[in-house]
Amino acid sequence: MFVELHILQSFAPSNLNRDDTGNPKDAEFGGVRRARISSQCIKRAIRTHPIFEQTTQVEIADRTRWITRLLVKPLVEAGKGEEEAWAVAEAFANSLKIGTEKDKQTGKPRSTVLLYLSKAEVQAIAEKLLESWDEILSTLEKGKSPALEAIQKEFVKTYKDRAGAPDIAMFGRMLAEKPDLNLDAACQVAHALSTHRVNMEMDFYTAVDDLSTDEETGAGMMGVIAFNSACFYRYARIDWEQLVKNLGGNVPLARKTVEGFLRSATLATPSGKQNSFAAQNPPDFILGVVRADGQSWSLVNAFEKPVRPDRNGGLMAPSIAALDAYWGRLSRVYGSQGAKPSALILADEAAAPNLQSAAAANLQQWVESLLDALPKE
Repeated sequence: MFVELHILQSFAPSNLNRDDTGNPKDAEFGGVRRARISSQCIKRAIRTHPIFEQTTQVEIADRTRWITRLLVKPLVEAGKGEEEAWAVAEAFANSLKIGTEKDKQTGKPRSTVLLYLSKAEVQAIAEKLLESWDEILSTLEKGKSPALEAIQKEFVKTYKDRAGAPDIAMFGRMLAEKPDLNLDAACQVAHALSTHRVNMEMDFYTAVDDLSTDEETGAGMMGVIAFNSACFYRYARIDWEQLVKNLGGNVPLARKTVEGFLRSATLATPSGKQNSFAAQNPPDFILGVVRADGQSWSLVNAFEKPVRPDRNGGLMAPSIAALDAYWGRLSRVYGSQGAKPSALILADEAAAPNLQSAAAANLQQWVESLLDALPKE
C-alpha cells in the first residue's frame, strides 16, 4: 500500500533553494530549462514544520554532528561535571566508530559525520552512561572502555531496523560508518520541477545609508540577487508497510505520521531568501492517492511537454488541466481500481474533469478521506 502526494504550487519571484553560485537551482526536463527545488530542501521544510510534530505528538529528531552536545546536556543536568561530560560523550561517539574532531570555533569535540538521532535515543544513551559513570571514567585514559562498548552495542541492537521518531521512520537513516543503524526510508520525495520553461532573472539592489549627508552621494551598498518565478509540480510517495515496520508495528503512530506528513507537506515552504522575497504561496492543487494495487505513478510526465500560459495569462490552470488529463490517460491504460484519490482544487473544479468526483471541500476533509483508506490496526 502506497500513499502518493501530487502538488501544484506557484511561487512568486523567489530564490527558495540556491546552488553553490547562489542562483536558484534548475534542471533540464523535456528539452527545456526548468526551475527546481531539491528533494532534500523539501524534506527538511516538511519535517521541521511545527504541524508535523504537533500531529505526531513526538519531537522531531536531530540531524547533527553534535552528538556530543546532545549527550552533554542531560549528563550535566544529572549533576556531572561539564569537562567529564564532554570527555564521556566524545568517548561514546568514538565507540560508535564514527570518529570525532575538535570544532575550530568552540574547540569542543564533534563527530566527523552527521548523525540522525531522536530525543528518545539520546535520552536512552545518556541514562546508560549515567548508570556506568564511574566505570567509564576509570577506563577513559586506557583508550578502550568495555562499559562504553556494551552501551553502544545495546543501543545499536535496540534501534536496528527501528526508528526512534516519526521523521526518521519517514526519511530513513544512512550511516556508512555504522551500517547496523541504517534504516530504509518509508518516504520518497522527488525534486520539484516547474511545469513550464523558466528563465533566470536578476535583481540589482541598492541600500541607502540613513546617515549620509546631502553632499555624500551613492548607495551604502549594492548587489545582485538571482531569482525566478514558477509553477512547480511536487511528488512524494509513502510506503505504508515500510513505515509501520520502521515504527515497530505501531499502526496508530504510523497513521499520525501520515497525517502529519500530509498536513506539513501542504503548509511547509522552503525558507531560502524569504526575508528578501516573502514567497509564502500555498498550493492551488493537491491530489492525494491511497493505492492498494502496488502501482506508483509520478505524474511529472504530464509536463514533459512544457505548459504554456493560457490566452488570459497564468500557468496554474493549464497545469491543472495537463495533470488531470494525464491522470485520466494513465487510469484508462493501466487501470485505477486499486486507487482511492482525493483532490483539493482551488480553481474551478471543471478544470479537472477526471478528478472532479474526488474533489474534497477543504483541507480537513481531504486529510480525513485519505486516512479513512488506511488500515486502523
